[in-house]
Amino acid sequence: MNNQVIRTVSKYNMLEKGDKVLVALSGGADSVALLDVLNSIKEEYNLIIYAVHINHMLRGEESVRDEDFCRALAEKYELKLYVRHYDVSQLAKNDKISEELCGRNIRYSVFKEISRELGAKVATAHTASDNAETLLFNITRGASLSGICSIPPVRDNIIRPLIECTREQIEKYCQENGLEYVTDSTNLTDDYTRNKIRHNVVPLLKEINCGFERSILRLSENAREISDYINIAAQKAILQSRCEYGFRCDLLLSNHIAVVKKSLSLLCKTNAHFNAEQRHIDLILNIMRHGGAVELNKKYNVVSKQGILRFSSANNDNLTGFIELQEDTVFSFNSKIYKVTKNSCIKESKNTVSADFIGKKAVFRTRRSGDRFTYPKRMITKPLRKIMNEMKIPSELRDKLIVLAKDNEVLWCEKIGASASGNPDNSEKTLKIDVLPSQGE
Repeated sequence: MNNQVIRTVSKYNMLEKGDKVLVALSGGADSVALLDVLNSIKEEYNLIIYAVHINHMLRGEESVRDEDFCRALAEKYELKLYVRHYDVSQLAKNDKISEELCGRNIRYSVFKEISRELGAKVATAHTASDNAETLLFNITRGASLSGICSIPPVRDNIIRPLIECTREQIEKYCQENGLEYVTDSTNLTDDYTRNKIRHNVVPLLKEINCGFERSILRLSENAREISDYINIAAQKAILQSRCEYGFRCDLLLSNHIAVVKKSLSLLCKTNAHFNAEQRHIDLILNIMRHGGAVELNKKYNVVSKQGILRFSSANNDNLTGFIELQEDTVFSFNSKIYKVTKNSCIKESKNTVSADFIGKKAVFRTRRSGDRFTYPKRMITKPLRKIMNEMKIPSELRDKLIVLAKDNEVLWCEKIGASASGNPDNSEKTLKIDVLPSQGE
């Protein structure tokens, strides 16, 4: 089995010479075998090995037994062991999630914390058998391509050197090398869905194909390759469709549907911190073709209007009142800072206005009904709402933009610039209006 692990480590570039490795040690056969194998190649890779054991406090004296076993094992291998205790049952109730999910969340949180402290990679003892069970579990829940990818051999700083070894191989390895291990009694029951799959479904599939677990490994590997390709294509599609206020629907939809769906999934994650399900993707596809809006969560909506897809905050802040124009005006609104300063260059930017309006009731505010804007070059005056519509400024953004106005005469508007009325071409004194992200944004 050592040779298999070495091939896997090399295939996925899991280890480099001088690495620090934190082994997730439960005390079961898989983690004991993992620790022993890594210890056997420690000199070859010049590894520094640590271990971590998390007591979930779910099985009373059995949990204490497992912890004591791991402490003794760490002493045997002369390595530092980190031990953490969590009342998973109570924490799961508090968070209203299953004990399985709660335990998993805790484990990976602890792995992240300690590995950062040590500057180490995390080695978990997932096997080919775990990979097959996970894929079947994902299928029963309605797996997407990512679900068929199952357990990745490497993810960020997490490595899985046993991912191409079956559970039978590992138990044989422990027997041949005289390695003792403990057995989690919950693994022997069918109380958990994964155990039902392990005890009832997998044996039937292995009757059909004794190499079932390895076949699933190949399927998962092929799925990951396809997923990686689609991910690259989706990122390219996002870049090509990006425009000032969002993403062009026509350019996104010109891609293969698999790329479009992946693009939408990535956009939801990056723009709304939202893991979109298939039903969300289908709703977004519909509004991309016909217009409309979809509520993702309490914080974000996704909107398709005028052929542009954009993500908007559900927060509808508005500037109450107004702020009088002064030479050194500074104020904040909607996570932005607006700063007015003297300007020595008359034509420096579209955000330069005449200083002649200081003391003449020119104020900063949000737009109002009746506001009118005159194009500087064309000298055509139109309602501000029409100009915003022509410029395809998102409707949900319009009330969050600041204007500088005298009565209903707009001198300057954020995203549009100075009007003919506020244009400084014939003024010796000018002001520059900077729009900056507030601190922390």
